[in-house]
Amino acid sequence: MSRLVMKFGGTSVAGLDRMRVAASRVAREVSAGKSVAVVVSAMAGETDRLLGLAQEAGADVADPRDETDAILATGEQVSAAMMALLLRAEGVKARSWQGWQAPVRASASHGKARIDGLTDDLIGPAIDSGEVAVLTGFQGVTENNRIATLGRGGSDVSAVGLAAALGGAQCDIYTDVDGVYSADPRIVRRARRLDRISYEEMLEFASLGAKVLQTRSVELAMARNVPLRVVSSMTPLEADNPGTLVCAEDENMEQRIVSGVAYTRDEAKVSLLGLPPSPQATARIFDRLADADVNVDMIVQSPARSGQAANMVFTVGMAELDRALEAISAHKDEIGYSELASEANVSKVSVIGLGMRSHSGVAQTMFSALNERGIAAQAISTSEIKISVLIDAEYTELAVRALHAAFGLDAE
Repeated sequence: MSRLVMKFGGTSVAGLDRMRVAASRVAREVSAGKSVAVVVSAMAGETDRLLGLAQEAGADVADPRDETDAILATGEQVSAAMMALLLRAEGVKARSWQGWQAPVRASASHGKARIDGLTDDLIGPAIDSGEVAVLTGFQGVTENNRIATLGRGGSDVSAVGLAAALGGAQCDIYTDVDGVYSADPRIVRRARRLDRISYEEMLEFASLGAKVLQTRSVELAMARNVPLRVVSSMTPLEADNPGTLVCAEDENMEQRIVSGVAYTRDEAKVSLLGLPPSPQATARIFDRLADADVNVDMIVQSPARSGQAANMVFTVGMAELDRALEAISAHKDEIGYSELASEANVSKVSVIGLGMRSHSGVAQTMFSALNERGIAAQAISTSEIKISVLIDAEYTELAVRALHAAFGLDAE
């Protein structure tokens, strides 16, 4: 009997009507003879509501994170119990499981815990006996028996972790979109749904702005070789709903040079002018940023006009900009720069594809398309399967459409 993990996000369990549809999807898989485990998120908007209550209650507490996690975890507990009841109403044997009951072992980093261990000692036998196990996503239990949540999107991680523990079961992620697209359909009307995409490409998409899957869930799926399928929970039950399969690279994927275009507006540019042209100055900059827990993405360094100094530009996430500026300005004398500036009105646009490993001309096509529309690249970063450029934010949508067309990705 094959095992299947079905994960339903907040919009898929937003209320009783949506939950009933989700329960019917689960019942159909059980009727097909599969051993099914379900992972649920809190109902849409519930985590934010609970977080607001926790913040108000803990406003005068030095470190409220552990109790905040205990509060937030109740959202998934409600969803799991309701889903189990609705499955029983469908005639399906089911029970809810909280993270500590499975158990999902997690680190003690409250609010951003990582899964340390999950076995199939209890869940596996339960689902193989014909009972659907409905597990709370987003949470685990620490070695001190405290609830710890996995951060935003953590239910995806929970689902993939459970699928891995169940011996590489397929993991279907039900959401409000019907798969992974070659670009944001809200920007590119002719964007295509991809039938399949590699783990590596999906990691790039997730880290570069696509909100379909949480990055850590894709990393875990790749490490444990868990096949992921992104499917819509909004289509009628009887409708064809193939979604997008995220899996290991295969020969068909290699035929695509570029799979898609991604973008993020959550970028900020930091400029350091008049730096000493020495490796020590560069090392000091990134030592201070690392101390402040700031992640740096694009980096460009060039000689200043005087020839006796250097200029540097790098990018950070908008949420980390203030920390980055504080870390640099607090060590101005040590680093030795003359001027520090920042700009938030920028975007990062990227082309992604496995075929870039073995095909030349990708950069030429990309920069020709941008140049034809007068879009200047302020910084560039590359990997084996990605080229990203930093541009003025006002050109974001124009750049995405231009690159989508330039690489022949428009749907026919």
